[in-house]
Amino acid sequence: MTERCCIGCWNIKNREDLIKITADHASGSVIVNPNSLTFGRSVYLCYNKSCIEKAFKKDKLSKHLKAPIPQELKGQLLDGLRNS
Repeated sequence: MTERCCIGCWNIKNREDLIKITADHASGSVIVNPNSLTFGRSVYLCYNKSCIEKAFKKDKLSKHLKAPIPQELKGQLLDGLRNS
C-alpha cells in the first residue's frame, strides 16, 4: 500500500482513497488522473468538498503543480463528488 498526503488537509491516506491530479509533462495540461498512466507532477486530494475548496484557496494547486489550473477543474471535481 502506498500512502500520499492530501494538499487540502495534509492528512496521509492510502493512494487509492485520494483523487490524483496531474500536470501532464508532455502537453502541460492539468487532468484528473485516476489510472496513473500520465507522467508529470501530481498532487492528491481527499474525496470531500472542504479539501477541494482549500486546495483552490490561495492557489495551492497551481503552486504545487507549477502549472496554470483550468477554471472548470474545480467544478469537475465537485461534480465527481456528487456523482459518486
